[in-house]
Amino acid sequence: MPIYEYRCAEGQEFEVILPMGLAPDLLSCPTCQGTAKRRMSAPTLSLAGTSAYKLIDSANRSAHEPTVVDSRIPGVRAGTPQLITTNPLHRKLPRP
Repeated sequence: MPIYEYRCAEGQEFEVILPMGLAPDLLSCPTCQGTAKRRMSAPTLSLAGTSAYKLIDSANRSAHEPTVVDSRIPGVRAGTPQLITTNPLHRKLPRP
């Protein structure tokens, strides 16, 4: 539910959580009991960074669409093995 901000004539500010579209333009202030007008404020579109949302989305996706496993043994790749090169220029390259 959205958070609506109000300000009374005395300058008191307060927030109210109401269903979208049901917030009145005027409310009574909880501090001074005066009439408070609804203020325009910036929306809070995201509380988390994009990396956090990527993690949440991947977790939700993996619950319904698990990743396909290529081999029966975890950590072992299926398919053709890596070939050893015989190029003499590759011998000069640093090894890990």
